[in-house]
Amino acid sequence: LQTRLQAGQGYGNTFKCVLTVYRNESLAGFFKGMSFPLASIGVYSSVVFGVFSNTQRLLGQLRHGDPAATPSLTDMTLASLVAGVISVGIGTPVELVKIRLQMQTQPYNKANVNLNSTVPGSPVYRGPIHCLRTILQKEGIAGIYRGNVAMLLRDVPGYCAYFIPYAMFCDWITPDGSISPNPFSIWVAGGVAGAVSWAVCTPMDVVKSRLQADGVYSNQYKGMLDCMLQSYQNEGLKVFFRGLMVNTLRGFPSSAATFLGYELSLKAMKKCQTETNP
Repeated sequence: LQTRLQAGQGYGNTFKCVLTVYRNESLAGFFKGMSFPLASIGVYSSVVFGVFSNTQRLLGQLRHGDPAATPSLTDMTLASLVAGVISVGIGTPVELVKIRLQMQTQPYNKANVNLNSTVPGSPVYRGPIHCLRTILQKEGIAGIYRGNVAMLLRDVPGYCAYFIPYAMFCDWITPDGSISPNPFSIWVAGGVAGAVSWAVCTPMDVVKSRLQADGVYSNQYKGMLDCMLQSYQNEGLKVFFRGLMVNTLRGFPSSAATFLGYELSLKAMKKCQTETNP
């Protein structure tokens, strides 16, 4: 839904988008492009959380002489920035393939762009591997990282609005005297962090989605600034908030589950390590 609302045409609001997708593509339409992100989400999340945690530990050692020291706001901000930069290297190709697969059957009715040989509305890619291979053959490595600058501008502030609110909110709702937050506190704090992060990210997420969807049948945008300018001229400021409700509603449960899984996994591994090496 997010991709259709941000880069597609004729979907209107979220409810209309849901009905349109269901009528035209049945339930399968809601799961287009899912396989590649599903296969890579474990690696992506582990890298992001690993970079964030290890950067905090490094900063703790350098700034406070103790890698286990409680991170300051500055430490969390710097660690979030590093995690955001690293995430783009892994996330851009995954996002590109997902968006291309989701948008390849959409009608394209712009009259002022040069269409590729494929007829708009007909499938271009047979699956994620074929999509990745086709982009590499036609556009090279640069094509795989199409929209990377927009994604960088999305993820760097986005991860600051992800990790910092989580730590602050988790600390706020954890009862005094508790050594660590309980699972419910982690779940709620993670959900709030996800919703806040996506609310911050949505404007650049729109630009990224449009840049990455561009190229299935046409090449409408010359770059990020051109995409922003054309979008604003054609649809006004509101275009940069397309998909905001979907992003925030999706961000709460997905981030709540991610943080809960992360924290519980850490506790389990630490417990196992303690029992193995008493």
